Amino acid sequence: MRVLGLTGSIGMGKSTTAKLFSEAGVPVYDADATVHKVYEGEAAPAIEAAFPGTTVNGRVDRERLSARVVHDPAAMKRLEQIVHPMLRAYHQKFLDDAEKSGAPVAVVDVPLLFETGGEARVDAVVVVSTSPEAQRERILARDNMTHEKLDSILARQLPDAEKRKRADFIVDTSHGLDPVRVQIREILAEAVKMPRRRPDSLV
Repeated sequence: MRVLGLTGSIGMGKSTTAKLFSEAGVPVYDADATVHKVYEGEAAPAIEAAFPGTTVNGRVDRERLSARVVHDPAAMKRLEQIVHPMLRAYHQKFLDDAEKSGAPVAVVDVPLLFETGGEARVDAVVVVSTSPEAQRERILARDNMTHEKLDSILARQLPDAEKRKRADFIVDTSHGLDPVRVQIREILAEAVKMPRRRPDSLV
């Protein structure tokens, strides 16, 4: 089985592309959804112990937690030490289950793949991209989004041009869903021929 890392900056169409991979019969791991899951479950007691007052009714309140750690590198590192082993275990189980199912390709949807060194844990990287104009238009149409907030988010992400340079495959979402479906079929046909690059285990 080959594992594709799916990534892309905010507003590029990554979530829609992930759904289209799933529509094509490919197992897809959603990193963000897994974070939500552990925050609502097994990570909550340890996070409350480390950062008192950041949970409500046994679930992590992401806004409260963010306020505690976002400007404190030591606190962020402590949070990562709590959460990352849990996330790695879920990720590994997804890969094991996908392999057992006989899937030739699996996709891991990770927003900050390059920023966290995640490209070393996949066989190839798919970057979702569109024009800067389309990107800004999509994001600014969201509720509670401002130009300032958008600029702050983009400043924390690797620039799109750099992601495209480092990608094995690029999905252009500028022209609607059907062209993306065609690109996905082409990527899947190529991916099964690629040499494996990832390690045997994440845990």
